[in-house]
Amino acid sequence: MPRFRLVLLIHAHQPVGNFEHVFEQSYRCCYLPFLETLERHPRVRLGLHFSGALLEWIERAHPEYFDRLRELCRKRQVEMLGGGFYEPILISIPPHDRLEQLKRLADYVEKHFGDRPRGAWLTERVWEPQLPSSLAAGGVEYTLVDDNHFLSAGFQPEQLYGHYTAEDLGNTVKLLPGLKPLRYLIPFRDVPETTHFLWEQSIAHPGGIAAMGDDLEKFGSWPGTHAHCYQNGWLENFFAALESCHDWLDVSTPADAIDAHPPLGRADLPTASYQEMMEWALPTAARTTYHRLLDEFSSRADVSPFLRGAVWRGFFAKYSESNLMHKKMLRVSEKLAALAPSNTPANNFAAARDQALGLLLSSQCNDAYWHGVFGGLYSPHLRSTVWRALVQAEATADALTHESADYAESAALDFDADGRDEICFTSNKYAALVSPHDGGTISALECRSSGAPLINSLARRPEAYHHSVKNSDGPHPLSLDTIDEQRRARETGLDRWLQYDRWPRHSFRLLLFAPGKTHDDYTAIQLDEDPALAAGCYHATETAGQRVTLASTQSSGWFAQKTFSFEPAANGFDLNCTVNLRRNAPGNAALCVGLETVINFLAPSAPDRYFQSHDRQFDQQSDQRFPLRWSGSLPCTELSMVDEWQRVRIGFHAPHAAHFWIAPIETISESEDGFERIYQGSQIMAVWPLDLASGAGGDAGAGARANAGADPGGEWSGHLSFHVRHIPPNAG
Repeated sequence: MPRFRLVLLIHAHQPVGNFEHVFEQSYRCCYLPFLETLERHPRVRLGLHFSGALLEWIERAHPEYFDRLRELCRKRQVEMLGGGFYEPILISIPPHDRLEQLKRLADYVEKHFGDRPRGAWLTERVWEPQLPSSLAAGGVEYTLVDDNHFLSAGFQPEQLYGHYTAEDLGNTVKLLPGLKPLRYLIPFRDVPETTHFLWEQSIAHPGGIAAMGDDLEKFGSWPGTHAHCYQNGWLENFFAALESCHDWLDVSTPADAIDAHPPLGRADLPTASYQEMMEWALPTAARTTYHRLLDEFSSRADVSPFLRGAVWRGFFAKYSESNLMHKKMLRVSEKLAALAPSNTPANNFAAARDQALGLLLSSQCNDAYWHGVFGGLYSPHLRSTVWRALVQAEATADALTHESADYAESAALDFDADGRDEICFTSNKYAALVSPHDGGTISALECRSSGAPLINSLARRPEAYHHSVKNSDGPHPLSLDTIDEQRRARETGLDRWLQYDRWPRHSFRLLLFAPGKTHDDYTAIQLDEDPALAAGCYHATETAGQRVTLASTQSSGWFAQKTFSFEPAANGFDLNCTVNLRRNAPGNAALCVGLETVINFLAPSAPDRYFQSHDRQFDQQSDQRFPLRWSGSLPCTELSMVDEWQRVRIGFHAPHAAHFWIAPIETISESEDGFERIYQGSQIMAVWPLDLASGAGGDAGAGARANAGADPGGEWSGHLSFHVRHIPPNAG
């Protein structure tokens, strides 16, 4: 009887921008002991995939690991796979970038480990029917997707013990179905249970292939797995058990298994990923319904393959922040692709373009664009790494496009592909995106002198797991379980921060609210502000150079006009916002006007990032410093926010304002370590108390100059300025 084959395809990755100590801890707890265990079991042969960014870190930090890995490759115990160098979701990036990502990792693997990879790891197993064309063009012979993909196409479970051919426009790639039962058995169940499953499948499918593709981090990095796999010996026992089954089981590399078996047929698969990913991509309300349906039909094996969540692209609709970042990436890719080669070697065109291309490719690392059981999009340091790479790459592309070192331009375009135009301002000093349809706010703002994104926040929104947060009693001992079944909290009382924003976390949002409201109401998102002015549709009445005027279009008894202007400055730029407000309803109105901005400097407790209160000239410092997580009210008209790490300082100037209200933006997200509270930036609002009469006319600036006095003309004008400066090295 032909022997049954087990194909293990193990994937290792750390996000671009992850902390150095996380790389090192994963190496010590997972990557190194896994390889050491594998070396002791030569009959266990498997496929290994490391993302390019992780390989570069290992090469730099632990070059001896490469020596051991090369030896396993020489013995044909390990087959190294390719994929996208920076672990992108291939379907989310332009075709020319897909090829570059695939080529870079294939070149790297061939250079360091001898053979050019035949197979590729498909990031998060996100599949779309057109992928065979890109994979084939990139030299990929095979990849692995989940059984979920096949079952959704109508395949039966007993048909998944081999490999298939997928085709697009005549281009083909071989597909191995990864079995979900093996993903849930390894390493979470007893070794005999796993080998018994394999024995049963070998009887049912003689000469067949059972494949599993999953994360290397589950063998030591996920909570509780290091003790389980190494201290308690699970992995050693598992490999030994596989070797003891050699009379009926061949533990094979993916390429050897494919070479030994002809394809079982053709597979035309739908857009899909693994079941959990498709659940995470669902909107929160739909995800709750989906859970209920899964519970209802849990005993119906004939129904479950057809209960599917959303496609991976659904994260762009679910999280506008992900969509904005993704469309920024596409814009930068388009700019770099359009660059014409320079005929002047002295200007270092090729070197600058190659550096910008490397930054672009690194920005395509998938982790910051979505959220599931890992922090992902909710991790500010990952988003910031993507944004910083895009800021720097686009600044380089623009500099190579313009003949002059000083340039400034603006354009109206549908930047985020939602059917409505934004206004994009770019110069050698800054880039900004004005969103007229969202209250005339600024959704993206960059200091190019420092390479820093300034807004980069995340709205607090309901998540399906928040009901578990409310029922959590804080930290408790770990239980070994599959990662998506963890339900721990990293601190007690997290439900206190379960509050949800009314609007996206953009800057220069106009808030009109009752005079009795306090800073406490502001932090609790209970100002009950006028929605028409805060987030209604504005339209551009005038755009000239680096200046745009927007007017509100939705009637609520008020008419508002905003004017934004940008001016270059030494080491930075100035952004000025002037608001003109007119009351159209009858009677007097006592109210407060707030102009809110959002800034995220990432590390709320770091001593090199802080607020600074003063009421003097911008460049004069005060000793009054507050950490970024500080919450409170400051009776001043000038304020600074400083990030010495990114080397950027923002000065806020709000003439005649009574206060600046400041509050941290805290989200509760799910990660492999449990539910956690994460600082997503600070909301900073200049507040003017006013008493306005009805009607037009009068002195438009009287209310501002009187500082909360009555204005019989019914009009008010206020001003908020940003003074953004790059902090030179060794300054201050």
